[in-house]
Amino acid sequence: MKRLLKRLTGAFGPTGNEKRVADVIADRLGKENVFYDKMGNLVARISNEGKPKLVLSAHMDEVGFMVTEITDNGLIGFDAVGGFDPLVLLAKRVISERGVIGAIISKPIHLMSEDEKKTRTEIEDMYIDIGAKDRTDAENLVSLGDYFCFYSDFVEFGDGFIKAKAIDDRGGCAILCSVYDKLKDKASELDYDLYFAFTVREETGKSGVNYISERYRPDYAIVVEGTTANDLYSTPEHKKIARTGHGPAMSFMDGATIYDRSFIRDIMSRCDTLGIKYQIKGFTFAGTDAASYQRGADGARVAIFSLPVRYIHSQASVVKLEDIESTERAIIAAVSKKENR
Repeated sequence: MKRLLKRLTGAFGPTGNEKRVADVIADRLGKENVFYDKMGNLVARISNEGKPKLVLSAHMDEVGFMVTEITDNGLIGFDAVGGFDPLVLLAKRVISERGVIGAIISKPIHLMSEDEKKTRTEIEDMYIDIGAKDRTDAENLVSLGDYFCFYSDFVEFGDGFIKAKAIDDRGGCAILCSVYDKLKDKASELDYDLYFAFTVREETGKSGVNYISERYRPDYAIVVEGTTANDLYSTPEHKKIARTGHGPAMSFMDGATIYDRSFIRDIMSRCDTLGIKYQIKGFTFAGTDAASYQRGADGARVAIFSLPVRYIHSQASVVKLEDIESTERAIIAAVSKKENR
């Protein structure tokens, strides 16, 4: 699992440019077992004709940056692709789709006025420095419309923690790859005709999952996502959305979906029987791909497993390996026949 997660988090894949991530997944699952659709989604199936159709879904894209300007002195202006807190960007390393390394910079604090020091630096006041001497030099390396994403090492540390970029949602992708490997020859032991959807463009608009929902029209969907683990000392207990080391977070409601209670409670019961850790997620105003499955086509009964991630949407996202393993076990329990769990 760790080796796969390292490959996936290291792959370049901001929203709208996910092909390299999809190729890592296809290589893992076997190219003969997967299908690329016209949107760029990757789909695999464990066929079980006559059973209800269930989609296991994780998105491949990560937050990133798109080049919008090249200045006379060779700096790169950019727009955010996905949601960021500007505080996590300054002085961070980034890499372009062509392999150009840069760093996000802004006006140095010792050159700021006293009023400027009191205000937060916004994304429109930041640039990427690629070491170019002028515009001509920069244009040999970067073009308008090029993508950048974080450039970050994969590090194991502490009590079973992993630090990397793009754990949202390469953690979910790694889990689904492992689930596929373990179940691909066990269709007769499953309660469902099982589809694995690795989707594009979740961070901006969810067009990938919308296509999956309309094309496959599942009866059920389980989304595997990343969520905020705000379990640090400064956060009051009642405001902690999810905690590392407590297993995947299941939701009854978020900003876009009211999840199917009977489906959730059945999954919880299966996990309880097997002693699999899980937690109930605190309410958030954000939504996930689950909304598209619930609202699209004929509708679907939906549930979600959210992987608790500290410092989400940053260069240094942190996840606990134990939570990844618990999520994998919970998914297998959710889709397996009672006697085969």
